[in-house]
Amino acid sequence: MMTKEDVTAMILSAKKQAGMTWEDIADKIGMSPVWTHSAAMGMNAFPPEKAALMVTTMGLPQEAESVLAESPTKIWEQAVPTDPCIYRFYEIVGVYGPTLKALIQEKFGDGIMSAIDFDMSVTRVENPKGDRVKVEMSGKYLGYNSW
Repeated sequence: MMTKEDVTAMILSAKKQAGMTWEDIADKIGMSPVWTHSAAMGMNAFPPEKAALMVTTMGLPQEAESVLAESPTKIWEQAVPTDPCIYRFYEIVGVYGPTLKALIQEKFGDGIMSAIDFDMSVTRVENPKGDRVKVEMSGKYLGYNSW
């Protein structure tokens, strides 16, 4: 029985052999490169018609079509929260944490933002492309002591 990991390996091999980019593949199946890559890595389920296009585009065995359309289990080998909303924040901190630290220290000095003297708001911002989630955080600046 073929797994998502098997299909991912086949896609990566076919991509390399064909000299295709993710953008090339995405154009052929009518999806964005980011989504196409994520789905090819097993992190999203292909709609059935896109799974069929991916099988044809990449020259995969027919069995891969149903595997691509299966709902994924979104887990990592790392210790991360598995609730989708919570792990998205984990991802943001993983990617932008060093940037936030550098900018805070550039503007305030050597220190941190308090999570105790802290407030946060979540608002909905209307957008014609789809409403957006706006998260605002405000924490007291705490400088490190020198002694």
